[in-house]
Amino acid sequence: MYCLFLYGVNMAEKNQDLRKTHLLKLFSSMSGKTKIVEPMKNIHGTLRDSDAIEREVALVMREITEQGIFKTSLKPIQLAKLVNSFYAGKNDTEIARELGDEKLSKTVARARVRLKLFRDLDFKMPFDKLAMEELVATGKTMKEVADELGVSPSTLREYRHVIEEQEDPTIDSYINRIRDVMEDRDLTEQMTRSATADGLGDSIDITEAEMIDVT
Repeated sequence: MYCLFLYGVNMAEKNQDLRKTHLLKLFSSMSGKTKIVEPMKNIHGTLRDSDAIEREVALVMREITEQGIFKTSLKPIQLAKLVNSFYAGKNDTEIARELGDEKLSKTVARARVRLKLFRDLDFKMPFDKLAMEELVATGKTMKEVADELGVSPSTLREYRHVIEEQEDPTIDSYINRIRDVMEDRDLTEQMTRSATADGLGDSIDITEAEMIDVT
């Protein structure tokens, strides 16, 4: 009976090791940015959570605002929340609500466009873009151009803002860094879902502690 007990324990340990090995291979195959290290007790979150992602994006936002590249009333951490919420599929009003004030929706929209987080609606202009550019080139005022196009000056300004930001490369290097962070977030979610779907959820805490980002 004792031998059977030992056999059962050994088999359980072997199965656990196989599950952990499988999970590590899964994580490694989905990202070339990890390496395996010795287990570290009480260390979690190597696969970064939403708060960690926001903090990392906020650091980039602080660089942008401190250098005067980006002028907005929103603080770096609010801009980071904006990015995170946009990637989560929230609209401008929902994002403003998450920032604590629904009246910030227009501020959110302008900041979002400045960060090149475009929506399809941003390009559904109620006038012909080429016609607008030709009118602007004649030296007409924005009010005159707006009258010619049959839209309000505020509507014209909004769409011109989209066009200008789309073509402006000034912020591109920062945008690329932010996108890299958000892609890491997506990868984290994919790996966690895959691990759970494979019935390996029990091993996640251990594995998170055994993997570090080497970027």
